Amino acid sequence: MADERNHLAHVLRDPERLAQAKPADWDYLIPEARRAGLLGRLADLAERDPGFEAIPENVRVHLGSAKVLAAKRRREVHFEIDRLVDLLREILGTVVLLKGAAYVAADLPPAAGRIFNDIDILVPTAELAPVEAILGFGGWRLGEIDRYDEEYYRRWMHQLPPLVNAARKSVIDVHHTIVPRTARVALDAKLLLDQIVPVSSKSNLAVLSAPDMILHSAVHLFSEGDFDKGLRDLDDLNLLLRYFATKSGFWDALIERATSLDLARPLYYALRYTTSVLGTRVPSDVLREMSRYRPSRIALGAMDAAFGRAFRSPHPRCRDALTGTALSLLYVRAHYLRMPLHLLIPHLLRKGIHHHKEPAATA
Repeated sequence: MADERNHLAHVLRDPERLAQAKPADWDYLIPEARRAGLLGRLADLAERDPGFEAIPENVRVHLGSAKVLAAKRRREVHFEIDRLVDLLREILGTVVLLKGAAYVAADLPPAAGRIFNDIDILVPTAELAPVEAILGFGGWRLGEIDRYDEEYYRRWMHQLPPLVNAARKSVIDVHHTIVPRTARVALDAKLLLDQIVPVSSKSNLAVLSAPDMILHSAVHLFSEGDFDKGLRDLDDLNLLLRYFATKSGFWDALIERATSLDLARPLYYALRYTTSVLGTRVPSDVLREMSRYRPSRIALGAMDAAFGRAFRSPHPRCRDALTGTALSLLYVRAHYLRMPLHLLIPHLLRKGIHHHKEPAATA
């Protein structure tokens, strides 16, 4: 899927381009990567390239700063994970990490250069109240949130409202499953918790199995309404797929798990766009099998047009005349997937009115 506005996707797909990049190319790449949350990953790719020394020195300064920031964030994440284990192991036994924190703890490829603001954990629904109470004793409490949004999280969503540490400002997202309660696909977290994988370097710590990690990333990305970090999340999938594809039996296990959990459609999209945007190698028989779950031709054309724009850096020069419309449609689609119409329409009206009433930001 060639896209002249997606400079970042070109280098993520073919990192060897970095050594040949001209100063004018870096003028595009650095600000676009920073806006996309990918500057640390770009730095990691550049550093691994044998032609790293050929990159202009002023560019290497930017890349080096991004690496330092990513390393600092990685240390902070390990610190917060250790605090969570200390607090929660008596009630949970094992703390199950999701998304970015899982990549860091398990030392998976997407952790390289990864910057993220929260730590996600998965707990059984029955343990939500005691986990929230214990985290409260540890300093994590509700951040700034109005009553409507808090009730929305607690009644309809797949996680508690974000909990913020008063001293360190770290954020914990406590999930009880990976899809909202109101989503068209119901998913009992016990099915995921039954197949967790221990993190060998840490006691009382685990991550999702390889297929479940892929499926969680896919369902999160392709049910999402905010694509500010869309390309970064797509590259997470790309790196996970490349890594797990080296494990025997992975593709069969992934397909079986996607169909048994009723998550074949998000996996279809994940494979379609990682291959077309980032060049992920997926066996042809896997693509053929998953094509059974594609939408109609008209719907797929609309998805290609929308996601093709969503999987660019949010930098203004990566936008075109249809980007705003595409992102708005994906925002509405995300809510439609999460909620039935009788809940969705009042919710969107309420959020729209609330947004309209907010005071304009000042410079």
